[in-house]
Amino acid sequence: MRFAFILSLAMVAAWLILSGYFIPMILTFGAISIAIVVWMCSRMGILDGETVPYLSLLQTLSYYVWLFAEIVKANFQVVKAVLSPDLEVSPTLVKIPLNTDVDVAEAMFANSITLTPGTVSVDMQPDHILVHALLEEMSAPEDFAEMEERSAWAVGHKIGGAY
Repeated sequence: MRFAFILSLAMVAAWLILSGYFIPMILTFGAISIAIVVWMCSRMGILDGETVPYLSLLQTLSYYVWLFAEIVKANFQVVKAVLSPDLEVSPTLVKIPLNTDVDVAEAMFANSITLTPGTVSVDMQPDHILVHALLEEMSAPEDFAEMEERSAWAVGHKIGGAY
């Protein structure tokens, strides 16, 4: 019931922000649409923390701030390697073990890897993510542990230490 209410609030906010109209007929259509979506989610049994991740919104936003800083650091590494006279790239494939079984956390982790310059999530299996790194020093599996922990924390789950 709590997740249905939160999902309804999020959709009402999105509807009002995106439509910009407050005409009774349009508001009625919006209310009907929202009721149908919440009912369908309830019937499918997917009203949970993964479908409605809005309870950890502040954690997710703080994760994005941390991720932005990591992206900036990785940008400097890639630019330095690419612009060096020796072109110091050393492409590497590495399996990064997954320590979570929460789909949203795994997806956020894989997407964060791909957003970080110099690394791309190539394949995802239940126990690992195959990552292509432009530089060998970017391919150490232990370097990805903090990102995995933080991405799980951002969606309300815990793997290791707290942040």
